[in-house]
Amino acid sequence: MQIVRTLFDRHAHAGVRFAAMIAVLAGVVLLASARPHPARAAENASSPRSVAVPGFWDPRRRPERPDLSRISAIRFLTDLDYPPFDYAGPDGNPTGFNVDLARLICDEVKTTCTIQARPFNGLLDALNDNRGDAVIASIAPTADARRRADFSDPYYSTPARFVARADSPIGEVLPERLEGKKIAVVAGTAHEAYLKAMFTETEIRPYPNPKAARDALRRRDVDLLFGDGIALAFWLNGSDSAGCCAFRGGPFVESRYFGEGVGIAVKRGNDLLRLALNWALFQLWEKGSFTDLWLRYFPISPY
Repeated sequence: MQIVRTLFDRHAHAGVRFAAMIAVLAGVVLLASARPHPARAAENASSPRSVAVPGFWDPRRRPERPDLSRISAIRFLTDLDYPPFDYAGPDGNPTGFNVDLARLICDEVKTTCTIQARPFNGLLDALNDNRGDAVIASIAPTADARRRADFSDPYYSTPARFVARADSPIGEVLPERLEGKKIAVVAGTAHEAYLKAMFTETEIRPYPNPKAARDALRRRDVDLLFGDGIALAFWLNGSDSAGCCAFRGGPFVESRYFGEGVGIAVKRGNDLLRLALNWALFQLWEKGSFTDLWLRYFPISPY
């Protein structure tokens, strides 16, 4: 499952090859902006196991509150095929992390809110045809997407992660520690390109899809699996993994491979709504509502 989506390709594009190994060292450092909200900072500091939550908001740079009285309603558009972010609930209506976040935003803005599901590839067309006001569907703000819509500030990104068998002795995942190790990865993805550029002394084994790569790790055909951290966290926390495996090392967040984060799309030029979304997202993070929502969907952190 690839979480962050472009409009026409559900796999992240391969980035350019780096010349310096320093990028790997930067990539394994925990995402600096993945910070707990202020209300839980002291609690997390004393906790035996702090959980990182994506946070792109700097409390020293508070967004100004726009004139929210000019927003009478927000018509959100999403799709139904990207659990846990967007999927159909038991009643057939949209549910998931993005949908719950949209409702929190509407509560914060104090306006009415509707959420309608449409096919993924038609979401931005529907937005520009005035069939909705905002798209919250994990669309990556690529250059093509930015030509068709404006985006709010990002509210999550998709780090890459290594996964090993739970009983594996592998700890650190620096290139010099993995020489000769077999690593499963989905063929044709940014994750494969990153391994080829940075982990040149490993044996990279590409597989046609995420399930095949995960199965290879469970069968012990490979030593590690490298892929989308959010999808892997969802798998590790679910019954399909049967407790077989666990993350190793920290997240890899190099934007030229793994993107700059996901925002909410609005019609180009709709600055009032875009600023309102930015303000609401900051408020939800500062109050702890965003953190509570994130931990409900991701008790095993992808960061």
